[in-house]
Amino acid sequence: MMNDIERNDKEYVWHPFTQMQEWVAQPQMIIEAAEGIKLIDSDGNKYYDGVSSLWVNLHGHRHPTIDKAIIDQLGRVAHTTMLGLINVPASQLAEELMAVVPKGLTKLFYSDDGSTAVEIGIKMAYQYWQLKGATKKQKFVTLANAYHGDTVGTVSVGGIDLFHRIFASLLFESIQAPCPSCYHCKLSSDPKQCGMACIDEVEKILAENHGEIAAIIVEPLVQAAAGMLTQPKGYLKRLRELTEKYNVLFLVDEVATGFGRTGKMFACDQEDVSPDFMMVAKGITGGYLPLAATFMTDEIYNAFLGDYTQQRTFFHGHSYTGNPLCCAAGLANLQIFREEKVIAGLEAKIEAARIRLAAFTQLRHVGEVRQQGLMIGIELAENPAKRISFSWDMAIGAKVCKKTREYGLIIRPIGSVVVFMPPLSSTVAEIEHMLDIIYKSIQEVTETDQTQYDNQDVAAVLI
Repeated sequence: MMNDIERNDKEYVWHPFTQMQEWVAQPQMIIEAAEGIKLIDSDGNKYYDGVSSLWVNLHGHRHPTIDKAIIDQLGRVAHTTMLGLINVPASQLAEELMAVVPKGLTKLFYSDDGSTAVEIGIKMAYQYWQLKGATKKQKFVTLANAYHGDTVGTVSVGGIDLFHRIFASLLFESIQAPCPSCYHCKLSSDPKQCGMACIDEVEKILAENHGEIAAIIVEPLVQAAAGMLTQPKGYLKRLRELTEKYNVLFLVDEVATGFGRTGKMFACDQEDVSPDFMMVAKGITGGYLPLAATFMTDEIYNAFLGDYTQQRTFFHGHSYTGNPLCCAAGLANLQIFREEKVIAGLEAKIEAARIRLAAFTQLRHVGEVRQQGLMIGIELAENPAKRISFSWDMAIGAKVCKKTREYGLIIRPIGSVVVFMPPLSSTVAEIEHMLDIIYKSIQEVTETDQTQYDNQDVAAVLI
């Protein structure tokens, strides 16, 4: 019987990325509590948080260090504007972040989430060139299948047609480079021998248009929302070299990849890349509170300096910019990284996942397994040998994720890609157990009679 919480939700709440007609027609899970890496529903059932509460949770729920930091900050002040004022946690967090971001990034601008962080980077990059007198440099290069957020500016540099095509008339024009996913490569019949043809295409774009291009924006190493699409080794470093060669700014969106997800603190560290801008969010507070930051170099920052009358100011801000509670959580997050040696402890977990994932290729309907650190995508295909995908209306990824709930694991798909991104605090045994659940669920859903699953029954896990 539907309780008041579920009734009120269905009466008043519009959920993200959700077809509400299907949502309200089906019973839905209510999460009342959490402990460690498990979520607890209203019936007391416990589930692994295999999606890290949408890629944000790093150290588990109710971590005492972050809990205490937020409570202590509540005893001082919950919020104060940064317009004309400084607050203590925001200042302290900025100093500590500068110690861990890639060399060359020296300043930051706080905001609320990934979309706002990227929007800031886009606007700053555009204004930078206007202030430098290169007024024709107004265009942005992005990758096919890119996802940088859902605000109008970030959608303009996005490339996922399902999400973005309806808004086409609202957007500014960007230049799209090929997606560097070898599994989906359309540039070569043998991507392993192509010499990275995708980067050659980027160079062609820059050679022909660099006088009009303000920046390239990419998700480094992994295009997460596109289905955990991984880039060839060396691709990111070559992009950086090209932006320097053609005098184009380089923006990296580390909203999903930052704070240990790829096995290092930031994905840029994997190829020793220092960008002009780096945007972070999600894991910056350990998954507790909404906070984001856009980092930039002194070169960018200094271009905006001048007398007030010159109007070189970056006229942009948010009411909760640098919120003290969020920044206190961010400080505690970095404390955990140091004290618990989080990055050093990831190698064994990543290797355990790699070994477990090797067996997935034996499943009849697994086309590719993609892993970068603890960012994992398992692409399901009707015919893997011919790379024929399941039809969209089969909702095969959602059916697998619904099945995993029966075994105590909450994950979400992206189309036919089963996404697994556990909290970094997960143990080797927990990671192995979660992957065993996913393996079993894929096998049961794809190798039995698929007609037994009603498509309307998967509204809770569709994206």
